[in-house]
Amino acid sequence: MDFTQIKYFLEVAESQHVTRSAEKLHIAQPALTKSIHKLEEQLGVALFKHKGRNIMLTEYGIFMRDKLKPLMAQIEAIPSELNTKIKLENETLHLNVLAASTLITEAVIAYKNEHSNINFQLFQNSGSDLYDIGVTTKYLSDTSGKIHKDEFIRTEKIYLAVPNNEKYCGLESISLKDVRDEGFISLLGSKQLRLICDKFCMEVGFQPRVIFESDNPTAVKNMIAANMGIGFWPEHTWGALEGDNVKLLEISEPDCHRDILFACNHNKKDNTNVKEFFEFLNRFTDEIMNRK
Repeated sequence: MDFTQIKYFLEVAESQHVTRSAEKLHIAQPALTKSIHKLEEQLGVALFKHKGRNIMLTEYGIFMRDKLKPLMAQIEAIPSELNTKIKLENETLHLNVLAASTLITEAVIAYKNEHSNINFQLFQNSGSDLYDIGVTTKYLSDTSGKIHKDEFIRTEKIYLAVPNNEKYCGLESISLKDVRDEGFISLLGSKQLRLICDKFCMEVGFQPRVIFESDNPTAVKNMIAANMGIGFWPEHTWGALEGDNVKLLEISEPDCHRDILFACNHNKKDNTNVKEFFEFLNRFTDEIMNRK
């Protein structure tokens, strides 16, 4: 069984029509039929059976398709992934930003002002290790004692953002137990932060009822200010929470902090630019997140 046979088989399995598959593959129909028959002879089983003028997969054909399809997808992705790896050799720094996007954007702008020759590409891919610097977030206890030399952590307090109405206006802090019946507004796409905040709520015995999700912090703030619900708000990484119609309360129970993990990869032959920006990011985040 070779690569061409696999490619031909998967195409016919998809269309279940030899003529259309031959046209799409730009080969003669007899050649395609011969390839399929040869594959069946090698395997000792029938992969297709006739159904009227068309064909359909046998149970063995279904098994083959389900096994081979993801493998073919991985093979076909190799050129693109290799191209990405090659691009890591130039002066573009690739940042995989799964947390603290506002803070990282501010750091990139500040660095770019002093280093105009350096370019940045920011993306979000939890399954990729093809990046120079990765930023993710962890539940506070998940990172204890697990820091490597090419990593650093910033710990951030999580507040509760609430409408500045009669119910909350006199408060400076609150227990999550007291808001278990409230509707929560969250940031769409912040899956890691969402999981962490869910853990906070579960520590005091409830699952948060999310009534609205938005794709940016400003929209979250505006919905809370409009008395539509409440939400968790990271102390530094979403920027300042301004306005008279919404306020931040410290959470007295449980202890609501998270770790933001910054990791530096060594994907380039010359990692000088990566290391310099990583050191800058360390200083920048330390200044921002430890500012009194």
